[in-house]
Amino acid sequence: MTGLIVLATAVFVVLFLIKIYNKLILLRNLVKNSFSQIDVQLKRRYDLIPNLVETAKGYLNHESETLEKVVLARNQAYGAAQGLTKDISDPEKFKALINAEGGLNQALSRLMVVMESYPDLKANTNINNLMEELTSTENKISFARQAYNDAVMDYNTSREVFPNSFIANTFAFDAATSFEITDVTQRNSVKVSFS
Repeated sequence: MTGLIVLATAVFVVLFLIKIYNKLILLRNLVKNSFSQIDVQLKRRYDLIPNLVETAKGYLNHESETLEKVVLARNQAYGAAQGLTKDISDPEKFKALINAEGGLNQALSRLMVVMESYPDLKANTNINNLMEELTSTENKISFARQAYNDAVMDYNTSREVFPNSFIANTFAFDAATSFEITDVTQRNSVKVSFS
């Protein structure tokens, strides 16, 4: 009888630990999936920017430096995103992406300011359509970041509480990094309105 109780207790403990392990796997996969949603929107944004720059070139002949800065910032952000996509658990790669995105936001903001002073450009249908798509994409990026940060919080909380922390440490469930912008100047989203 005692052996049966010990066996039942052991089976219960093993099943309990398996349940914790599976929950951590589920939450880690949710973090990865949430980041992939950000990645999709960032790619969309990166694809829109060259179209915007190319369309604006004809109007902004004297602003080639501004356009070049936008393209350079876009390429840096794209490279940082590609590096992070391969390994989202690297906090340094996350920091590089956040910094590159901040640089891209600043370059786009500068472009928007310059574009404001060109009435013909503001009236261009292609520019207006691109601006509308860029605004929509910026909103989707914000929502995707929020969903990602929520998934990270759930995962990190679950891996830190006891007894989950025992399983997390034993099986190398590393902490996930939130997509947080620490530089106050980078917190402002790109304003793409020509009103």
